[in-house]
Amino acid sequence: MELSMMLDYAGDPRRAADQAAALESAGLDAVWVAEAWGFDSPTIMGYLAARTERLKIGSAILNVYSRTPGLIAQTAAGLDALSGGRALLGLGASGPQVVEGWHGMPYDKPLGRTRETVELCRRIWRRETIDHHGITDMPLPPEKGGRHGKPLKILTRPVRPTIPVYIASLGPANVRLTAEIADGWLPTLFIPEKAAAVWGGPLAEGTAKRSSELGPLQTVAGGLLAIGDDAAAVRDLARPQIALYVGGMGAVGKNFYNDLAVAYGYEEEARRIQELYLAGRRRDAAAAVPDEFCELMTLCGPEGYVRERVEAFREAGVTMLNVTPVGPDPAKLIETVKSWL
Repeated sequence: MELSMMLDYAGDPRRAADQAAALESAGLDAVWVAEAWGFDSPTIMGYLAARTERLKIGSAILNVYSRTPGLIAQTAAGLDALSGGRALLGLGASGPQVVEGWHGMPYDKPLGRTRETVELCRRIWRRETIDHHGITDMPLPPEKGGRHGKPLKILTRPVRPTIPVYIASLGPANVRLTAEIADGWLPTLFIPEKAAAVWGGPLAEGTAKRSSELGPLQTVAGGLLAIGDDAAAVRDLARPQIALYVGGMGAVGKNFYNDLAVAYGYEEEARRIQELYLAGRRRDAAAAVPDEFCELMTLCGPEGYVRERVEAFREAGVTMLNVTPVGPDPAKLIETVKSWL
């Protein structure tokens, strides 16, 4: 099992990137850079490539609407070149609020767009000449306004002919697609004890269609990390994030994270969290998050307990434990957990 962390995307990106780079010597294997509707992730990933020597650097995530498949492939190839072959391409459909509200794009065909983007990226990295017509046209045909385009292949030569592609997915159809075509999976709000019941069927169905050339699906999941006799209190720091996702990431009936909380068995609590969050009562929404939810998606407590949580994630199929170290000495936390893996 590898060890990674998610970069804080809401604060000072340079400071956050410097902190992540400092954890490289402590044993951190990878860092994931979110984008949402804040700073773009490729700029920060390029900075990380220059500041590190060994860390894998991944996007978590680039959405498949705001950039063309050609640009996504170029971005990943550029990062892979700058980092000497350490890029991880995390993709996803994001959600209607971000895609339509921030990027001004219609939120349509999320599965088709994801599949097509993965296929085109892999063809581009192999330096194929691209003549493709689907959701995306390369080149743009005359009937859609094209006049001067011709099939092209990437001008530069990628460091690697393939870059690992991870897909962020939650719903059954999207998880099924992920297991079929992706190198790795980026689930959110992952509870290891409940994962098989929610996603076991779609993962098995997708794996049945999976090419043997891809190898086993890699899974990235984890949560807040704190070790100590009083560290259980750190779990409460997960409440605002859970409330944000379950309550605020989408309208009523259009929130994938709320659907996940319901699938986990927190139906009444999910409804209440969303009701409070959308009413602007964010503190109350966070307080309404079940204690069990906070505990099971984090790794906070005495050392023996945290080791048990690590094994729970491992047994649930997690191959890269993604943690957010909390405390005065994050390097020590990383070193400790890395020694268990």
